[in-house]
Amino acid sequence: MEIFYADIATKLMTVLWPLIRIGSALMTAPIFTAESANTRVRLILTITLTVLIFPLQDWPIIDPISPAGMGALLNEIAIGTLMGFSLQIVSSAIILAGQAISATMGLSMATFLDPTSGQVPVLSEFFTIMSTLIFLGMGGHILFISLLADSFNLLPVGQSIIGLKSINALLAWSSMLFIGALMISIPVITALLLINVGLGVVTRAAPSLNIFSVGLPATIATGFIMLIFSMSGIGTRLVWLWQQSFEKLHTILGVH
Repeated sequence: MEIFYADIATKLMTVLWPLIRIGSALMTAPIFTAESANTRVRLILTITLTVLIFPLQDWPIIDPISPAGMGALLNEIAIGTLMGFSLQIVSSAIILAGQAISATMGLSMATFLDPTSGQVPVLSEFFTIMSTLIFLGMGGHILFISLLADSFNLLPVGQSIIGLKSINALLAWSSMLFIGALMISIPVITALLLINVGLGVVTRAAPSLNIFSVGLPATIATGFIMLIFSMSGIGTRLVWLWQQSFEKLHTILGVH
């Protein structure tokens, strides 16, 4: 009986490590953090992936209560969190692009309660849905899960520690939050800037004209027209951003 309990304790100490890394990654990665994937769904996904990945590796037996075990525990959480955040930057850039366009169009008051990101403009939610469909269409969820499984070969449990090189790579990639938002929103913002300049000239030429009654419909109409003509370009940029995020994820894991 004591041998039976010892075997169970050993299995628990080995299955704990993939469970923690996978759980940390799914809690921070986009798509999986959506409200539709609630805590119960994420827990089921974590357990399922752990069961599938567990037979593929030889796991070390480390006491999680010991100092070495606590260090390994924090390291596994850091690796999973970095993997999730590297993709989450793209989602944040998409939300920021929607906020910039909404503010320029005068639609800042048209907000939507997103359980993941909070109170965001409707355009941000539209871009988020669009990017989610692109992410799933290009097989991003499969690529992320495969990278998650490969990470145990690249960064074995108890043998490698997430280093400053990976953290610096993530910090450098975080600049894409603003660059990506600018890439998505620049066509609409540029057109609206020209409209606002024209409205300013009209205001100076006819001071008695109520610029608010003319300017707001003009900016909203121009913004939507530019969005319609820019959708193909925005979709291409979203695909590029997701591809770059996976390449950066390879760099963070130390592939190249």
